[in-house]
Amino acid sequence: MTAKRMNGAQILLECLAREGVEVIYGYPGGVVLPLYHRFPEYPQLKHVLVRHEQGAAHAADGYARASGRLGVCLATSGPGATNLVTGIATAWMDSVPLLAVTGNVARNLLGKDGFQEADITGITMPITKHNYLVMDVDDLAYTVREAIYIATTGRRGPVLVDIPKDVFIDETSFQWPEEVSVRGYKPTYHGHVGQMRKAAKLIDEARRPLILAGHGVIASGGHDALRDFAEKAGIPVLTTFLGIGSFPADHVLSYGWMGMHGAYHANQAANHADLIIAIGMRFDDRAMGRYSDFNPGCKIVHIDIDPAEIGKNLPVTVPIVGDVKVVLAGLIEEAKPNSHVEWLHWIDKVRTEHPSFTVPETAGLSVQYAVRQIWEVTQGEAVVVTGVGQHQMWVGQHYPFHRPRALISSGGLGTMGYEVPAAIGAAMARPGEVVWSVCGDGGFQMTVQELATAVDQDVNVKFAVMNNGYLGMVRQWQELFYQHNYVSVDTARELCQPDFVKLAEAYGIPARRATAQAEARKAIEWAQATPGPVLVEFVVEPEDNVWPMVPAGASLAETMEEPRPQEVRA
Repeated sequence: MTAKRMNGAQILLECLAREGVEVIYGYPGGVVLPLYHRFPEYPQLKHVLVRHEQGAAHAADGYARASGRLGVCLATSGPGATNLVTGIATAWMDSVPLLAVTGNVARNLLGKDGFQEADITGITMPITKHNYLVMDVDDLAYTVREAIYIATTGRRGPVLVDIPKDVFIDETSFQWPEEVSVRGYKPTYHGHVGQMRKAAKLIDEARRPLILAGHGVIASGGHDALRDFAEKAGIPVLTTFLGIGSFPADHVLSYGWMGMHGAYHANQAANHADLIIAIGMRFDDRAMGRYSDFNPGCKIVHIDIDPAEIGKNLPVTVPIVGDVKVVLAGLIEEAKPNSHVEWLHWIDKVRTEHPSFTVPETAGLSVQYAVRQIWEVTQGEAVVVTGVGQHQMWVGQHYPFHRPRALISSGGLGTMGYEVPAAIGAAMARPGEVVWSVCGDGGFQMTVQELATAVDQDVNVKFAVMNNGYLGMVRQWQELFYQHNYVSVDTARELCQPDFVKLAEAYGIPARRATAQAEARKAIEWAQATPGPVLVEFVVEPEDNVWPMVPAGASLAETMEEPRPQEVRA
């Protein structure tokens, strides 16, 4: 049979369709018009027109995190391509499978500073697993197949494919590559048997073992294996912030999440364990505090699919390279049944004596109270997407998660503005579920234009804008570490804050404002019962701080608890 002749635009779309892609988030421009011209030929590929390319990258990221599948975004050359960079870097830091397709100027103009030319492969080299500049239409099909393979295997991450305009137009005989083999790229999935036996021996001998579960558990689908392993070995489980949901919050062995704003008892447990089993986490500074003082007498078993992460930040006693789900299945067989009653009692005692994550008793409306009410009204079953800052930490503290892929947030890069477009992507990945996008009043305005996309797609997203009139986390640091010197953080006055209810209504989104606790509950119930996109503005306490807190450069042992009210002297 003679191979069908196609141009580059058709080949790209054909490859995406064969790979099972359903949604592409993009924005058109001159050099990608040959591609957009062919979209009607592929009705199975839904193109979502965002209002800014950064929104396309974040929406594709949210789609990928919520579904576990590949997210795809598309942009034109020059500023279109560079507008993707923040979203690509966000996906890179959090190991999210993302395919970014960009157009570029025609091949004869490359390197000549043509109109809207940018070296996007050079720009994104440090923030992608790999990237490609396709100079021959005959290479396009294999390149796309290989790019998707790299993005979705091993430690997942973003891959970029840059295609000059004339490559979209050139024709060739389409050949579907049945197999992909990348020289030098052979991810290890099965852990070394000898290393797993060494790890099992340490686990059996430990008196104070502790599991630290990260985002890799969720990425691998290893949450059930993690639960089975923890139950068999009787080991308490902590998570990183992005690992929230990898272990049920209501499990008897669950002790919450650790790190800069994690629970006091969790940080102390990490600092007193004699063995840490780190699973799918990279010992980042926000979780571990000052490396030089992190529990120096502790032994570490580190399980990760990326060998580059093992030993990068902390010395490891037993490294195991492999897929978390596969390795845990082996460890379950190797480990002996055990319990650590005294160790659990010690952690329980610290938790009782040093309570964390309490809702402040105040007559006013707090973010903590609002988040807890969202949890109660949704019965803990919502997908929650957050921005970055105080509200992000309060969601982690006050919305207990019992399943994976229910908390979606920018971790490593800490990208403000992530919450609105990522929630749209998450809602499209999980159309039968309710998505709550918990936003700060500062970050919300960075990508607020994507409310139009939410209306276009009629996504079931409830936007909760926590309006404290400040860039809250920056204000907290200025209060605690910069002599209460507030500079450029007052969003209500210095930054000319809009009326969020009117703003939502201008986009055609029903909206309400809550200024008191009684109003908050009613507004949440109204939003939950209203189909499609809805916005609720919560006018909250302006100067609440997130506690506990590990100051930058401090150790977990130096975790600061919420200050108690000073006694009034006579």
